[in-house]
Amino acid sequence: MAEADKDIITEFDDEDIEEDTPLEKRKKIFSKELRCMMYGFGDDQNPYTESVDLVEDLVIDYISEMTKKAMEIGKSGRIIVEDLIFLIRKDPKKYSRVKELLLMNEELRKARKAFDEIKYATSTK
Repeated sequence: MAEADKDIITEFDDEDIEEDTPLEKRKKIFSKELRCMMYGFGDDQNPYTESVDLVEDLVIDYISEMTKKAMEIGKSGRIIVEDLIFLIRKDPKKYSRVKELLLMNEELRKARKAFDEIKYATSTK
């Protein structure tokens, strides 16, 4: 096996271990967004780092648990939107928000398609 292939395999192995890594040592990936969200929900403009880290740990745990549950109910190791809808169906707030976002996504997709058709039609003349 080439040296480059070994590096790639090691890189993926390290990512798999991330689940077992203590929360304190995980890479913070949502910090900037969470700071903005916390400010939007009434926190200080510069919330405490510890507060942001705690909220981020909670978010990551929630996403991980939902992903694991969706993998269990889904087919062939794939997650589809219906799996997530099935998991949140009993929580009215989450369900209505997901429904709203999916409808908005569909409207945006149709609007983009119509815009592209108009743009294509005018450019071919």
